[in-house]
Amino acid sequence: MIPGYGLKEFAELDSTNQEARRMAMAGENGPLWITASRQSAGRGRRGREWKSEEGNLFATLLIRPSRPKPEWAQLSFVAAIATADMAAHYSPGIAVKWPNDVLLEGRKLAGILLETMGEALVIGIGVNLKSHPPDTEFPAISLATAIPTPPSPQQALGLLAPGFAEWYDSWEKSGFGPIRNAWLARAAGLGSRIRARLPGAEHVGVFEGIDEQGALLLKENTQTRILAAGEVFFG
Repeated sequence: MIPGYGLKEFAELDSTNQEARRMAMAGENGPLWITASRQSAGRGRRGREWKSEEGNLFATLLIRPSRPKPEWAQLSFVAAIATADMAAHYSPGIAVKWPNDVLLEGRKLAGILLETMGEALVIGIGVNLKSHPPDTEFPAISLATAIPTPPSPQQALGLLAPGFAEWYDSWEKSGFGPIRNAWLARAAGLGSRIRARLPGAEHVGVFEGIDEQGALLLKENTQTRILAAGEVFFG
C-alpha cells in the first residue's frame, strides 16, 4: 500500500462500505482502504444489490477530505478515472460512464458508491474481475471476458490505490478542473444520443459533457438540460 494510506483486509463482510461507516463512527480518520474477499450484503447505487462473487474486487476508501463538503461528490469522478486506468492496464476498450461507472466494450465493468458519514467520506468500488451478473438492466462484463487471466483483487487494488491517490491529491490542490478534463477524455458516448432516466421522467438528447460541478449536460432539441443525478443509457 502507498505511504500514508492504511489497508485492512477481511475474508468476509456484510459490505466494505458498511465496515467503513462503522470505522468512521468509531473515530477512524483514514485514509484507509478496506477490502473483503466476499460480501454478504453488497450494495450499489439506489440500494440495489451488488453481486459479490469471490475473485472480484470489493474495496472501500475511508477519507476525510479538506475541500468543502458540497464538492465531495466530485470524488466519484476521481474514483472512476483511477478504476478505468487500472482496468486499461489489462485490456483496451475501457471508458467511463456518467455518473460513476466504468465500462469495458460498452458494458459495465465497475461501479462506485459514495456515502457521507459526518466529516468522513466513504468511497466504495466494485470491479468485476473474474465474473459478472448475467441479468442486469445495463449489460455487465468482467475482465475475465476480455483477457485469459484477470488480475487478483490484490493486484487490481495495487494499481487502483496509487492512481486514486495521485488524482485525489490533484483534486485537493487544484479542484475539479483537471479531474473534469481527465474524465471527459475517457468518457463513453460523448457527442452521441443518450437516454437519461430521472425519478419520474426520462430525457433523450445529445451528451454534451459535464459542467464545472460534474452535472450532465444534455442537449434536448434546442435546450441544454443540466442534470445533477440520474441514470444514462446509450442507443
